[in-house]
Amino acid sequence: MTVEEARARLEEFRVFIDELDRQIVGLLNERTRVVEDIGRVKRHASLPIYEPRREEQVFANIADSNDGPLTPDGLKRIFERIIDEMRTIQRVRMQEASRDGEQ
Repeated sequence: MTVEEARARLEEFRVFIDELDRQIVGLLNERTRVVEDIGRVKRHASLPIYEPRREEQVFANIADSNDGPLTPDGLKRIFERIIDEMRTIQRVRMQEASRDGEQ
């Protein structure tokens, strides 16, 4: 493979990666909207944001769905970051609702 062919091939892969990244962003935003709904239910019921048992269920679910090549540990680290961000969003939305006097 020549350098020019390699560059052309890399560009094809990068275009594909860019499209996958856009899809991931869309799915993360869809997940966030559901998390916001969950936060509203938790706020109305005075339930805690952090639910370790539920997080373990999420980790088990993603591990069961993983066919690789991501390792289970790598996938868990990614989802730990996602879940951490979702908890932050729930906290912020709950604080905003309390400040605005929403029920």
